[in-house]
Amino acid sequence: MRQLRGQERAITANRQTNWAFADAYVAEDEALRWARDRAEEAGLRSVSPGTGAALRLLAATADAKAVAEIGTGTGVSGIYLLNGMRPDGVLTTVDPEPERQQFAREAFRAAGFAGNRARFIPGHALDVLPRLADGGYDLVFCDGDLHECMDYLAESLRLLRPGGIVVFEGVFADGRTVDSSAQAAEVQRLRELLREVRESRSLLPTLLPVGDGLLCAVRRG
Repeated sequence: MRQLRGQERAITANRQTNWAFADAYVAEDEALRWARDRAEEAGLRSVSPGTGAALRLLAATADAKAVAEIGTGTGVSGIYLLNGMRPDGVLTTVDPEPERQQFAREAFRAAGFAGNRARFIPGHALDVLPRLADGGYDLVFCDGDLHECMDYLAESLRLLRPGGIVVFEGVFADGRTVDSSAQAAEVQRLRELLREVRESRSLLPTLLPVGDGLLCAVRRG
């Protein structure tokens, strides 16, 4: 038994090293670094490079022309999404803080994207999302209030076309999601989200161990 536990520790260490390597695999340019610096100054946590690369890949795989983003931040995730979208694609990004969106505008411009590639909507996500078109989006990226994740899922299913992708960032909650001890309400909601997505007959899910956990699911036709 002692030997088995030792092997488990070695496997865990190897996996952590591998995950760290994968998360830093994609190099970032000056525009992304600038956006990250603005996020750090504002006390915000941006998506990791590995998470961003996964978002870019998903947007490209979906040949996304219309993407909705919950949580603009300072534009880090938006740059990755735009880099994966079609050249004529439009990112609709929602955030309650217009000041953050102004940073994102500057970051997008520095990354070389025309002004018409992004539509910024300030406001609370659950007030804004119902105004967006049914079935009008190829991908919905959710990086907002964890307490509202189940509501985001319901809205995403309405917004997505058949074959579209919904993505949730931060589902590991710094390890709290799999911690068996008593957890806060937001973690309980994340567990509910993970169960709902896994058991849904209308979704084809996967959970990617990048950043703080990326839950992805394709809406079946």
